[in-house]
Amino acid sequence: MSCAIFEGVETSPSQTPPEIPVDVDFAHALGVTDAEGTVHTQGEPDRVRDLASVSKPLTALAVLIAVDRGLVDLDEPAGPEGATVRHLLAHTAGYAFDGDETVGAVGARRIYSNTGFEVLAAHVEEATGFDFPDWLEQTVVAGLDLADLEVTGSPAAGYRGSIRDLLAVGRELLAPALIPEDLWREARTVQFPGLAGILPGYGRQKPNDWGMGVEIRGGKDPHWTGTRSSAETFGHFGQSGSFLWVDPEAGLAAAFLGEERFGPEHVRVWPGLTDAVLERFGSAGGPADAR
Repeated sequence: MSCAIFEGVETSPSQTPPEIPVDVDFAHALGVTDAEGTVHTQGEPDRVRDLASVSKPLTALAVLIAVDRGLVDLDEPAGPEGATVRHLLAHTAGYAFDGDETVGAVGARRIYSNTGFEVLAAHVEEATGFDFPDWLEQTVVAGLDLADLEVTGSPAAGYRGSIRDLLAVGRELLAPALIPEDLWREARTVQFPGLAGILPGYGRQKPNDWGMGVEIRGGKDPHWTGTRSSAETFGHFGQSGSFLWVDPEAGLAAAFLGEERFGPEHVRVWPGLTDAVLERFGSAGGPADAR
């Protein structure tokens, strides 16, 4: 019988590699992927849970597909006067977190906003002629063969999905197939550099770097990713206690879903969990750009 070596331990194909310890007392699932496929799961990878704001990278990907197809332009007007699609994707259109009011000038601060993504989805509906859930189903869900994603809620924070779906999204964000590489690189590059803002749950950050629909780690401290995470790491976490991060230098993406809403336990556990993932799998991953 053939055997495999896992962190110095010889295992047979019928054995399951050890779980990565997660010091919480609520049900959860974790998954890790490289650009080629899933490398680790624990918990129930097909269990559907609330994604909360991890919905935003999926919405952003659907918007970027519309950009690639020439139906939307990143720098066309959208939202409040003076704002563009790019501003909405990067949380710089001036909208409050919720509600239609603006609380800042366009491009002046990074103001995290659900409203901005709801306005963005409405803009894409008008540009494409599709209801946004249908557009996302036909582009992202079908394009990535997502099995579990439910897109009936708010495009900012209402979707539900599974670890296996988030890992498929992570692979797309490591090595894009639905959008061209130049647009992918632009999306994970800081938009409107130098802006300060509040990272929900972690306080004021200066700079509070974001790409288009994803937060960029940079040098933020404190942060929900790990001390081993590269500055290029990008992704999103949600108030449902969810995360999806992509580390291009490590060539890895990881996702977490759980039964408890985001709180002090997540702040305490997530960075160490990310470091454990990178320690176990990072050396085997390698930069996605090198593949």
